[in-house]
Amino acid sequence: MNALMLQPNTASSYYPDFVLPQIRTCKSMRELKQAHAYLIKTAQTHDITIATEILRQSATSDFRDIGYALSVFDQMPERNCFAWNTVIRALAETHDRQLDALLVFYQMVTEAAVEPNQFTFPSVLKACAVAARLEEGKQVHGLAVKFGLLDDDFVVTNLLRMYVMCGSMQDAHIFFYRNVDGIGDLRRLERDERRKEFNVVLCNVMVDGYVRLGNLKAARELFDRMAQRSVVSWNVMISGYAQNGLYMEAVEMFHTMMQKRDVLPNRVTLVSVLPAISRMGALELGKWVHLYAEKNRIRIDDVLGSALVDMYAKCGSIEKAIQVFERLPQNNVIAWNAVIGGLAMHGKANDLFDYLSRMENCGISPSDVTYIAILSACSHAGLVDEGRTLFNDMVNRVGLEPKIEHYGCMVDLLGRAGYLEEAERLILSIPMKPDDVIWKALLGACKMHKNIEIGRRAAEVLMQLAPHDSGAYVALSNMHASSGDWDAVAEVRLMMKDKDIRKDPGCSWIEIDGVIHEFLVEDDSHPRAKEIHSMLKEISNKLSLEGHMPDTTLVLLKMDDKHKESVLHYHSEKIAIAFGLISTTPTTPLRIVKNLRICEDCHSSMKLISKIYERKIVIRDRKRFHHFEHGSCSCMDYW
Repeated sequence: MNALMLQPNTASSYYPDFVLPQIRTCKSMRELKQAHAYLIKTAQTHDITIATEILRQSATSDFRDIGYALSVFDQMPERNCFAWNTVIRALAETHDRQLDALLVFYQMVTEAAVEPNQFTFPSVLKACAVAARLEEGKQVHGLAVKFGLLDDDFVVTNLLRMYVMCGSMQDAHIFFYRNVDGIGDLRRLERDERRKEFNVVLCNVMVDGYVRLGNLKAARELFDRMAQRSVVSWNVMISGYAQNGLYMEAVEMFHTMMQKRDVLPNRVTLVSVLPAISRMGALELGKWVHLYAEKNRIRIDDVLGSALVDMYAKCGSIEKAIQVFERLPQNNVIAWNAVIGGLAMHGKANDLFDYLSRMENCGISPSDVTYIAILSACSHAGLVDEGRTLFNDMVNRVGLEPKIEHYGCMVDLLGRAGYLEEAERLILSIPMKPDDVIWKALLGACKMHKNIEIGRRAAEVLMQLAPHDSGAYVALSNMHASSGDWDAVAEVRLMMKDKDIRKDPGCSWIEIDGVIHEFLVEDDSHPRAKEIHSMLKEISNKLSLEGHMPDTTLVLLKMDDKHKESVLHYHSEKIAIAFGLISTTPTTPLRIVKNLRICEDCHSSMKLISKIYERKIVIRDRKRFHHFEHGSCSCMDYW
């Protein structure tokens, strides 16, 4: 902006009505500073209206500069309530400046003796909430009472949110029931539309509070009692279930929302439910969500687009994931990470390196998340030298500080390839305390390569880090069993019994016609259990004709071989495959999601089943994808 433009037509006159619109049209901090400099030169900043407008622009506009705003504020000869509110709001919304917002508020009510109003308290309470300052929040609550502002909806809402975000649900509960009315009483609410909307907002804040604490039962109880729900209500519950690992419940909540039809999903709804769909491997539902977004003109931006890429990749359709990615604006690392992570999960290391090159050619620097995917891909493909080189490249060329996840990928890479001593040395040399994930990676590699000595050391550390996690006990027990040391097996299992530690059961999911079916090991609870068992027998007979011999050494229990074969026969992924074969037309691909790593016997069986039944079978286990087709697997038997 040319400063001369601020001059009114009459040189001897000063017109605030002429100056203000031109300040408001500034499009950058540079323009605003030029205008401010001119006004200082002509002594026009003494006008409180103009000074406050410059403060507002510098503190809250898109091109805000909080440092400059504070200097403007300090130089103001007179500060009204609006000026104080503007600075408090700006600080409350600036990262790591919330305590400064509280200090300014303290100065406002003590030194300046300016009475706060209904616009002051929401920002102050937000600062308390973000900084988790419960005691200060309670003092602000008292001031709100003193100034008679508890009849203001925004003040009340922010007070409740403060208690929730500070984790004080007892205080939140008391305050909530003092201010909400008509819960579950639709007739009472209908008398006052504004009050009805206010109650919904308060309920949403409380539901969110329970979700934050992981109390999904209390959140659901309040949600079910709400006389009316907004899209926010549904979004909080869906995301709450998904973030707490209750993926089936998140999907069911989404289905219920769609069936009721009184509230339509928005972009946040779709972003919230897609991770749950991804974890369940519900490809058809994921496709429906994608189609819904397109039909309802919900903008597929970087966030929603990346969630769709991630969903398609995790549901086994990496081709569709790539198609969605290619239609996204590729100027954000989030989208690149989604497609690179998908390629890594599917073991497509060569394609991943091509996308990494494209990413850097677009001027997008790889992030720490990118390198986690890259190193994971190297691990699945056995690319040890490449992994070492890329790890050094991340540190020395890109300048990223390795996180615990990067070291975990390196331990997994070295361990899978049999470099167990090097992997253990790496764990002991990293600059931060190794977590249970790293030790689990080493323990899994020891189990794979039957190294009991290092495995025992890893298991002992894990038992201290995560004493109630079954993984270390089961792995150690299995290693002893594989070497025939049944006394050691009994000792480990006695420890598990004493500590009431139970092994996670194998569980697999398959989606048929949009419905997700769940199967556990030796599961006979499905309505079509008899047909499934008949198909399992047929599969077993056909595998025998192909020369397949069940690998009973994988059943690490003291029992006869015939019983061991029966145990292998009823692994959850085999039950899911049997159900898929009887429920779909010939040649239909079958997609399975499993919560544990696929065992060697199931892996060899799936290769033959894909050949015998001429089916493409895609299984996502805890670590990666396996694409079985024509008797072979995409992992090339290295996983």
